[in-house]
Amino acid sequence: MSARDETGSDAMRIDRWLFGVRLFKSRSSAADAVGGGRVHLNGERVKPSHGVKPGDTVSFTRSALVYECVVAAVPLRRGPASEAARCYDETPASKARREVFAARMKVAAGLTPRPDARPDKHDRRLLRRLRGRN
Repeated sequence: MSARDETGSDAMRIDRWLFGVRLFKSRSSAADAVGGGRVHLNGERVKPSHGVKPGDTVSFTRSALVYECVVAAVPLRRGPASEAARCYDETPASKARREVFAARMKVAAGLTPRPDARPDKHDRRLLRRLRGRN
């Protein structure tokens, strides 16, 4: 093994990088996203084994929201969130989209009707039947 510091400059698989910088909760979900075409590297669709290096632009879709970030560093391992956040820079357009989406979701949550009380046993059965879960 070579003696590299915490963030090496060598290329790393894109699925490992997405998992290492904590943009996905598991490496398999990152690999599924890349393989499913929801992740683009420099504007092109890639495979999970494609290498990512500092300076590359990564865009991915998660829950109907498009994230764009520029790779700042390649981490040696999956570390704390504070170190992971230093490995990429989110673009201002992506931050603005995320803030607008969060504000919209907050308004939608406020407008959603809420029942006065929790459903009892009979109401839960009716709700299950309504949702088709018998």
